Amino acid sequence: MNTAQAIPRNGLVWLLVAQVLVILPHLGHLPLWIIGLWLACATWRVQIFRMRARYPKGWAKALMMIGAGFGVYFSRGSVIGLDAGVVLLIAAFILKLVEMRSRRDALVLIFLGFFAVVTSYLFYDSLLAGLYSLLPITALLAAMIGLQQNTVATQPWPTMRLAGSLLLQAVPLMLVLFVLFPRLGPLWSLPQPQDRGVTGLADSMSPGDIAELSRSAELAFRVSFEGPIPERDQLYWRAVTFERFDGRRWSQSFASQAPQAPDWTPRGEPVRYSVVMQPSGRPWLYALDVPQVDADNVRLMADFHLQRQRPIDQPLLYRATSWTESLREPEAVPSMLERALQLPATGNPRSRTWAAELRRNHRTPEATVQALLRHFNQQPYGYTLRPPSVGADIVDGFLFDTLNGFCIHYAGAMTFVLRAAGIPARVVAGYQGGEINPSGNYLSVRQLDAHAWVEYWIADRGWIAVDPTFQVAPERIELGLEEALADEQGFLEDSPLTLRRYRDIGWLNELRFGWDNLNYGWQRWVLGYQGERQLEILKGLFGKIDERKLGLLMVAFGALLISLLALMLLKPWRRERDPQLRLFQRFEGLLARQGIARQAGEGARDFAERAAGLAPAVAEPIRDFARLYEMTRYAGQPANMATMRASLARLKRQLPWRPDILRRRRTDERSDP
Repeated sequence: MNTAQAIPRNGLVWLLVAQVLVILPHLGHLPLWIIGLWLACATWRVQIFRMRARYPKGWAKALMMIGAGFGVYFSRGSVIGLDAGVVLLIAAFILKLVEMRSRRDALVLIFLGFFAVVTSYLFYDSLLAGLYSLLPITALLAAMIGLQQNTVATQPWPTMRLAGSLLLQAVPLMLVLFVLFPRLGPLWSLPQPQDRGVTGLADSMSPGDIAELSRSAELAFRVSFEGPIPERDQLYWRAVTFERFDGRRWSQSFASQAPQAPDWTPRGEPVRYSVVMQPSGRPWLYALDVPQVDADNVRLMADFHLQRQRPIDQPLLYRATSWTESLREPEAVPSMLERALQLPATGNPRSRTWAAELRRNHRTPEATVQALLRHFNQQPYGYTLRPPSVGADIVDGFLFDTLNGFCIHYAGAMTFVLRAAGIPARVVAGYQGGEINPSGNYLSVRQLDAHAWVEYWIADRGWIAVDPTFQVAPERIELGLEEALADEQGFLEDSPLTLRRYRDIGWLNELRFGWDNLNYGWQRWVLGYQGERQLEILKGLFGKIDERKLGLLMVAFGALLISLLALMLLKPWRRERDPQLRLFQRFEGLLARQGIARQAGEGARDFAERAAGLAPAVAEPIRDFARLYEMTRYAGQPANMATMRASLARLKRQLPWRPDILRRRRTDERSDP
């Protein structure tokens, strides 16, 4: 092995530590064989360093690469896509460990590590994940520093301290870049990682689906209001509207997804708020009725739900204004009414018979709706996360047999009966309520707050929202799901480690609120710092900014940044003022690149003679420059800077362009008998 390129012990130690820290956050979505691969490669690398093992041959490296490819294919079902690509990257990051022979190879490994750290943000973007990522970055910097140390350096902690100080020095520049660098929209979008925990409402739903969501404490979104938080019974967050029913599932209609602005008239006081929404993999935005969002890529659809052009695959911050008392479509078009009356041709005969009876006994649609609500309130219906199974006719089975269900059971059954009675109706799915965080005075809405309710239409009054669940379990609307299901074992059974299960313990609950407030601030001010927010900050700093002024500002910022980098790299305040000494320092630097460094106390002539002996191929220009320097510096002759520069340029031309060529040539000459 070339000792000049050998990997120092400190560098290898920090490389191994960095690999562990880089891989650790990926373990949740990596196949188990990756752990075995790293243990095998790390052991092999240590044995190579101890000279107890050899580097792998070409055929062995080929087999390892092919094996890793097959491992990715069998564990992910493909070698194409984001999830498979990350596994391939981590596998390459590990395999490079046993293949690296020189410091250059180690640098490639370090750069792979930085890239692997970035990919972890695709899966985890919380404050804790951001803080943790500083650990592998510092370890990779320590490994890079360790590569520049000599082979006898054995103390790893000074290297770590230096890496930490370098990272701290980069913080001011990082903050300036974060605030001022333009937030450009992506030219492409990455697919959502399959292993990333994205749960939420789907574009179709059966009675058991919302019940499954309500067993999870995973965050859906957070809301901050401009003013007091509305009462809980007014917090109905619309996500999607279901108009089609096939006898088992409710789903969206194609017409409701049309970007056609519905007819509505604002009434009452507006409610202004901002939402930080978690990734859902769906294009819907959550809002109170009827919302307006000032964004080009968000539209109010025909059924009053907000929809974005692209699915939400990263935390999204948006601001909305809602008029909860609005008059919505008082004069509906016939096609819309037909969709709101659609039912399967057959099925649920008892519900159809009951609907006809309600229609005969009540002259107005309002009276029919009130009769249905009284029925749910007065009969022994129950509210549960574990509804008993029903037969093929799910509405009949729920209304007349089991009498126990979740919100989607009540909303679906009421919509079916209203349609069978000739009243246009539809199911609305979203979230209801939320938990107020006293530490930050905002609302956290989780998957357990998933809810479904009913909208029915009356001429001249438009769409009217009603919640049959309130008639059965009013505590669900007024207090939340926890209180409604306090005695039921199914609550939060999918989240056994969540602190919300222990909200009765005071200090734990305060700790939960405080940590949630920190994460909300992280998402709101860091992850949510996009183009519109940046423009607001710049307007506050520089006044009114148009596109031309913003472009000039970015150019000025770029020039300032380049100037600062040039000052940091060139350090003109340290530059030698004497022109002769500057040329001699350049002379020293040229030879130092070839491995010929000037020794302490060594004179100019002695240094030149030693360099000429070590590099006979360029001995003449070395001696020529040294002679000119001595004549002008010490012999009192007039300085001829042009001649000295020409001599130095001649030396530079004759030196090999690769620094290791001259050193290799000297080694060959010494070994030649």
